[in-house]
Order: sequence, then C-alpha cells, then structure tokens
Amino acid sequence: MSAVPNEDDLKSLLRFGGFPEPLAKQNANHWRRWSLERRSRVLREDLLDLERVMEVSLLELLHGALLSRVASPLSLQALREELQVSHDSIRRWLTIFENLYLTFRISPYGAPAVRAVKKEQKLYFWDWSVLPDEGKRFENLVACQLLKYCHYRQDTEGYAMELRYVRDTDKREIDFLVLEDGVPRFAVECKLADTDCSPHLKYFKDRTPIPEFYQVHAKDKDYLLAKGIRVLPFERFVVELELP
Repeated sequence: MSAVPNEDDLKSLLRFGGFPEPLAKQNANHWRRWSLERRSRVLREDLLDLERVMEVSLLELLHGALLSRVASPLSLQALREELQVSHDSIRRWLTIFENLYLTFRISPYGAPAVRAVKKEQKLYFWDWSVLPDEGKRFENLVACQLLKYCHYRQDTEGYAMELRYVRDTDKREIDFLVLEDGVPRFAVECKLADTDCSPHLKYFKDRTPIPEFYQVHAKDKDYLLAKGIRVLPFERFVVELELP
C-alpha cells in the first residue's frame, strides 16, 4: 500500500481485507483459503483455549447469521429465534466474538434534541472482506478505520475516544460519530457510489451539536454541500483527517 492511498488501494482493501498476508498476495484463491483457515482456527482452536464452550457448531451458525446483519441495528431477539437459544447465550457468544477480535459493536448516540434510539447496537467484523455485500463491506472498512483512529488518539494523546452512530425513531441515521471526551467531533455517512448527499446529514446538522459532517464514498467527487457538510472520496478523507 502506498503512503497516500489511491483508488487501486481501496479496491484491494475492499476485496482482500486489511490483514497483511491476503492483502499483500492479492490472490483470490489464497484469500479464500486464508479466510477459511482463520475462521476455523479462531472458532475451533483459539476459542477453546479461552472459553469453556461446548456449542462450537452453534457459534459457527451465529458467525454466518451475523454476516447479513452488519451495519444494521442488531436484534438479539431475532438471533435468539433463528438459533433457538437463550438471550444469555447470544449475549455471551457475542462477547466471545469480540474477545477473539472477530467482531466489534458500536452504540447509538442519544442526541437530546432528536428522538434518538438509545439501546440498539450495530455490529462490524474486523475482517470486512468476508462480507458478501460490497456496500456493507465499504461501510465496515470505514468503521475499522475510524475505530483505529479512536484507539490511536486515545493511546497517543490520552483523549477518551468513542465511536458511535446516530439514529432516531423515524429511522433517520448517520453511520458513524466520533466523540472526544464525550463531545461530538465529527459524523461520517458512507456511500459506495458518489450519489447525492444524504438528507439525514442536514437533518442532524440542524438538530445536534455535531460540528462537522462527512459523506465518504469510493469514487472521486469532492465538494462542500454547506458549512459543516463535506462530500469526498475515502482516500482524501483518510489523508485530510490524518487517520492512521
């Protein structure tokens, strides 16, 4: 990967993920073998080293069920019904996945001036390349980049950083919000194509204390829609915000 990312870098990241070995080789057959081996090793070897779990086959089913739920509010009830297990089992297994660095969750931001949802978390994979839907893969890539940014700022500068999302009860949503010491710093909406700017950005700009809004896409358009609302390519977003 080059120091300044370009469109080819992004295509490679979306196709092969961010782990060094498959990204460096950029070979589809190798990526498929690597992905299968990683999933098997994590769920059958690493898992048994860390947890006393007897339901490995059910955990594999949960892994598959989560692939279609990335980027959407996560319903534990729906997962419980699909796998025919208890709520406690689903909650425990999701925590296990996070401890094994398979997935992570982000919580909603309860903006006081909007009817924000407050409980439904969203889930993402550390290896976004396993997602079949390219749009969700792109959003997951941005999620990982922003979470890495939060971890970096917290580790190097001591700020309490959080990655959240914004959603109200009328299903208006912005994909991500970065908080610094509890204060909103900027929000990010993801669109694979360089489509028109989401109306949700202006809606939440007028009703929340979030100072900056970005719509990040995988194409090349770059423009300022209004003060505090910017539409730009992922590569430029990474450079301008100095994301690690």
